[in-house]
Amino acid sequence: MKHKIVITTVLLFSSPVLMADAINDMFAEYQQSGVSNMDAKAGEAFWKQEFTDKKTGKMRSCTTCHGTDLTKTGKHIRTGKPIKPMAPSANKKSLTDVKKIKKWFKRNCKWTLGRECTAQEQADILSYLKTL
Repeated sequence: MKHKIVITTVLLFSSPVLMADAINDMFAEYQQSGVSNMDAKAGEAFWKQEFTDKKTGKMRSCTTCHGTDLTKTGKHIRTGKPIKPMAPSANKKSLTDVKKIKKWFKRNCKWTLGRECTAQEQADILSYLKTL
């Protein structure tokens, strides 16, 4: 029983540290590529901005799948698969793995924008998401 309490305590308090470490690692990479300002307000605006799908002509944004309340579960528009909340306050595993952050930025930016996100866009989005 004693071990369960210790493990649970470590897990509860390590997630914010893991998130901060992953985000700080990403911010350091962005700074090395020339980004000097990470702007949460710009990240929020970008998150909500609509882009035209070149194949279908339909509009989409990050909110198309993730929803407007990032503390809630989203749903992929094509597959219907649930998407765990992006807000670190609601999903302790969100934004804790640099490799996953890079993978999802690459995949989701290409799908939503038709291109990869710039380092500035990624920095702004992460700045916004970490505030949630």
